Amino acid sequence: MAQSGRDSDGNNLIHNQGIIVPANLITIADSFEKKEHSWFVTSHIPTDLSIQIQGITFHVHKYPLVSRCGYLSQVELQPSNSNLGCNLKLENLPGGSETFEIILKFCYGLPISLNPNNVAALRCASEFLEMSEALEDGNLISKTEAFLTFVVLSSWRETITVLRSCETLSPWAENLQIVRRCCDSIARKASREKPTGEMINEESWWFEDSATLRIDHFVRIITALKAKGLKPEIIGSCIMYYAGKWLPGMDVELDDSRKYIYIKNELRLNILSGRRHEGNVGHNKEQKMIIESLVSILPPQKEAVSCKFLLEMLKMALVYSASPALVSELEKRVGMVLENADANDLLVPSCTRDQGKTLNSPDECTMHNIDVVQRILEYFLMHEHEHEQQQQQKSGKMVSKLLDNYLAEVAKDPNLSITKFQALAEALPVKARTCHDGIYRAIDTYLKSHPSLSEHERRRLCKIMDCKKLSLDACIHAAQNDRLPLRTIMQVLLSEQIKMRAVMQGKEQAASGNNSDQEESWTSKEEIKILKDELLKVKAEMQGLQKDYTELQRIYGNVNNKRRSLSGWTLGWRKIKNSGFFNRKMEGDETRVEQQRSTSSGLRVSLRRRLSMF
Repeated sequence: MAQSGRDSDGNNLIHNQGIIVPANLITIADSFEKKEHSWFVTSHIPTDLSIQIQGITFHVHKYPLVSRCGYLSQVELQPSNSNLGCNLKLENLPGGSETFEIILKFCYGLPISLNPNNVAALRCASEFLEMSEALEDGNLISKTEAFLTFVVLSSWRETITVLRSCETLSPWAENLQIVRRCCDSIARKASREKPTGEMINEESWWFEDSATLRIDHFVRIITALKAKGLKPEIIGSCIMYYAGKWLPGMDVELDDSRKYIYIKNELRLNILSGRRHEGNVGHNKEQKMIIESLVSILPPQKEAVSCKFLLEMLKMALVYSASPALVSELEKRVGMVLENADANDLLVPSCTRDQGKTLNSPDECTMHNIDVVQRILEYFLMHEHEHEQQQQQKSGKMVSKLLDNYLAEVAKDPNLSITKFQALAEALPVKARTCHDGIYRAIDTYLKSHPSLSEHERRRLCKIMDCKKLSLDACIHAAQNDRLPLRTIMQVLLSEQIKMRAVMQGKEQAASGNNSDQEESWTSKEEIKILKDELLKVKAEMQGLQKDYTELQRIYGNVNNKRRSLSGWTLGWRKIKNSGFFNRKMEGDETRVEQQRSTSSGLRVSLRRRLSMF
């Protein structure tokens, strides 16, 4: 019986799979027929042996089997109650009843056909039954071995088929080295960078077939490919392909906004709504094993896999409660290539079981897992510390921008504490940020999402930002931002004045050698002087307001602490209200507030007028 196939180079071959016939034909049987759950030999000689396998009974003759199966000649047969024959129950026969049917045909001299789908099972079953050459030349062990060696292992497709059939033949296929030989053959063929013939002339031509294999066989192939020195980029691409096929959610191709929605809603809700139900325990274990196996075979080179893939694997590892050591390994690898990440990729869903720990408190049950990103950032800083200064500055700027974008996203979470936000924002060195526009945007988003913050907490949050490193547009926005503390707004205005002074001084120096520009220089000096005077006035008014506010707080505290009767308290309050001091204070406060507003308006008008000069 012939079958077409390909050799290792992709050329078409005709494999003679051979109609195998024993040397000495035993003509006591013509065929087999099945009745319900039993097989019967069509023969004029009565059967004397009943063999039961997986609930199916085979009524056969003892001599043809014992003459070729050493196991049956040694096993103790139980006498049958119905006739003079014997009964035998074969448990754990590799391949089961279907394979035993082919073995029976071989023992009776009937034609059988070996093919990639049954040869591995026949090889294991013949080993189980001890069908060796010692009993008869050309026994089944030697024939299946020859077919494996000369037919299967020379063809890519047939080797893949045999390896898939070995998934149900453990541990026999392992002990007989069938799995090892197939994996080595696949690795040898896949390591050829330029296949010819009908195979696709690409480095990834073997990915699809390899992704159909079970994870332990796939790991064996990747390990063999590493030993053969295949490029880490190719190995990494194959691992990513395999993960996309076996791990749900890994192959989702969405734009950034849709992916953010997918991660925040679908994945998070799936985890909370029953991903860990008892019916899914087996599936969860399988997914966890795949994740841990793939991470264990990742090439150590940074360029092997993308940062996006590592972050997706990290999310999956947290979903399926992978071991803490594996999660830590993924975090380290992400830290090595953090500059290549995207802010949306860092949005690791929270309210899950982070490394087996159930999150209960409101602070822990945030929308995103901030602790994971904090650890990744620490690994990044440790990695960058070991590299050259120039490369460190370049990657540090990229990561600072990435972190600011990430903070702007997580700041929308109402459960995110100010402590975690501040700790993550201050994790990078001061010199990493050359511009603080990004961190200002994140702070403003946090203030907008947390309107109940106290004045002290707002000041504490704004200390993260350096007003001197804000751009002109950011300064204009901050000067008009009601969510910022008044002190921060004053710092923004002051830093902008200093910048303007430096710019004006630069203009003065540039114009000092040109007499025609004396009038413009004089105008600039006057402008700077006016702005400086206005700023001093605002500072003085600010100090006065603070003193008055402190005095009012003291008076209110004294009145509130005196526990008097209702009439006495009312009388005291009338006295305070009618006192000249209170009226002077209120009038003075209103006057100062009005002056402050007019002064602030004047400053903003002056600022706009000053900006129009450039």
